Amino acid sequence: MPLVWRSRFGLSDVQTGIKVRRAGKVINEMKATRNIVLGVTGSIAAYKAADLTSQLTRSDCEVHVVMTADAQRFITPLAFKTLSRHPVVTDLYDEEEGWKPIHIKLADEADLLLVAPATAQVLAKLAHGFADDALSCIALALNPKAKILLAPAMNGKMWLHPATQKNVAALKARGAEFIGPEAGMLSCGYEGLGRLWPVEAIAKAALALLK
Repeated sequence: MPLVWRSRFGLSDVQTGIKVRRAGKVINEMKATRNIVLGVTGSIAAYKAADLTSQLTRSDCEVHVVMTADAQRFITPLAFKTLSRHPVVTDLYDEEEGWKPIHIKLADEADLLLVAPATAQVLAKLAHGFADDALSCIALALNPKAKILLAPAMNGKMWLHPATQKNVAALKARGAEFIGPEAGMLSCGYEGLGRLWPVEAIAKAALALLK
């Protein structure tokens, strides 16, 4: 008959181990409930999304990065794959195990759709319901309970253009939240409103929406 050692709390090592494993499983399941789809689009500020990915992952969020074709001209998917510990979606027809298309799976499971940086083109796509790449398809198929947070970054004249402001108003009317842009020196050489909001503040706003 095997010997069973008793801990100082009166539980056997076997029982204690089971309880610890069960507690760990519950904690891991709680952590896994905060699913963020992070859309990264074609802005010079795309490199800042890597830091955003890292901060959100360290805050116990499951971050699934979706990059547009233009975003990949500024930063490679490898950085996001390493920081998020998940595959990066770069194409509408990316596949993984299982029968459900990856963009539908992400749209179904997301608690938050965060687009940072969000270009004028992407804002127009989201406002008008275009679905010609993975990110825009996820936005259109997004489950109704998911929140949307958009962090614009673009030339100041593009941001202030009536067409962009009309798109912003349409998205806000449908429940999307915006953070930024802020004023400062822009990569195009102009100074004005259009810089990506500080990464730490974006991460804080995203986590607040998940509470």
